[in-house]
Amino acid sequence: QVQLVESGGGLVQAGGSLRLSCAYSGHTFSSYAMGWFRQAPGKEREFVADISWGGGRTYYADSVKGRFTISRDNAKNTVYLQMNSLKPEDTAVYYCAADSRRATLSAAYWGQGTQVTVSS
Repeated sequence: QVQLVESGGGLVQAGGSLRLSCAYSGHTFSSYAMGWFRQAPGKEREFVADISWGGGRTYYADSVKGRFTISRDNAKNTVYLQMNSLKPEDTAVYYCAADSRRATLSAAYWGQGTQVTVSS
C-alpha cells in the first residue's frame, strides 16, 4: 500500500522561502510520477507542479513558474517542493500525490497535506 507523508509547511513572511518534503512508502518509488497540489480555503484543489518518475520532466502551474522547483530523490523515496518568493496568495494546504502514469487531480494516491501560510 502506498503512503505519502508531507512535511515542511509553516508560517512565513511574504518574500520568504519554504521547502516541502513528501516521504513515500509502498511500491517502487521510482515507478511513480509525483506531483504537488494545493487547496486554499473556499477554493478547489489546484495543480502546482509535477515530475516524471525519472525526474527528467517537470511541469509547473503558471502561478508558480520561476518561483517553485519540484525535485525528487529516488534513493530517499522523497519528492520536494522548493518555494521561493512566496506570496500571500500561496497560502493553502499543500498535498503531494503519486500515480503510475502522471500526477494529476485524479492521481491514485494522496498525502494528508501540510499547511503553508504566507503573511503580508
